[in-house]
Amino acid sequence: MRKTPLLLASAVSLGLLAGAGSSQAAAWCESGKPVKFAGLNWESGMLLTDLLQFVLKHGYGCTTDSLPGNSITMESALGSNDIQVFAEEWVGRSEVWNKAEQAGKVVGVGAPVVGAVEGWYVPRYVIEGDASRKLAAKAPDLKAIADLGRYAQVFKDQEEPDKGRFYNCPAGWTCELENSQMLKSYGLESSYTNFRPGTGPALDAAVLSSYKRGEPILFYYWSPTPLLGQIDVVKLDEKPGVDKTISIKVGLSKTFHDGAPELLSVFEKVNLPIDLLNQNLARMSKERIESPKLAQLFLKEHPQVWKQWVSEEAAHKIEAAL
Repeated sequence: MRKTPLLLASAVSLGLLAGAGSSQAAAWCESGKPVKFAGLNWESGMLLTDLLQFVLKHGYGCTTDSLPGNSITMESALGSNDIQVFAEEWVGRSEVWNKAEQAGKVVGVGAPVVGAVEGWYVPRYVIEGDASRKLAAKAPDLKAIADLGRYAQVFKDQEEPDKGRFYNCPAGWTCELENSQMLKSYGLESSYTNFRPGTGPALDAAVLSSYKRGEPILFYYWSPTPLLGQIDVVKLDEKPGVDKTISIKVGLSKTFHDGAPELLSVFEKVNLPIDLLNQNLARMSKERIESPKLAQLFLKEHPQVWKQWVSEEAAHKIEAAL
């Protein structure tokens, strides 16, 4: 019978500890722990990151920071909780993410962007010509990636003129590895150089430069982005049965996911309607607005969007900060 009081005391102690742990978990930002974001270097990722940082900082009193690095490095950092948030994670495309998710180190939540696409593109004038620009069709039968073997000379690489040039993602991006594998699987590795621009803006510059001159160019790209809204391009078909349905989530480290329940609902609710997102990305490009400034303009102009993500108290604080 003497064991019963001891057991009760132990249970009470454990309950108090559990309650303390729960209380600590509910105050990630109040405890002074910073929320570190992946410093993404593509337009939609930058804007989403800056929006979320502003919301957390001014609405919930968090200290925030962003660490630069390519997507693979940042996914690794998320898995080790060196960063806590990856604002635009294209789920399932990265082996680093997949392994970390299977190991229970990262969690994807919400649906920040719905309707995203990606693929290999060529300007429409390459296939159909453009009478207004006096451009003849140079690859009239080009419909699919599998057709590209016949058209290497159309996309001639000036540095290796016996090959065509495929403009891949910058090195270190997840899509660069996938595209490199696709060159092999389609049997194009020997007929096309796998050209990797140094940065996203360098890829944009190459595409826009070729487009303005009316020259053929074969390149990987994705949406949401400002670029695809500025030029008329055709997405090449992939092999039958290939399903590239894209699911975009907010990537969180498991430690942060479990330790900041007061912030979890923000990430679960965040969503940028894709048409509105593309309009703002085009504005970023045309008006040369830096992403942090555009984030504040977006919050001022579209409260009906972001107020759905946050508590009423946080909404008042965010409006006051704007």
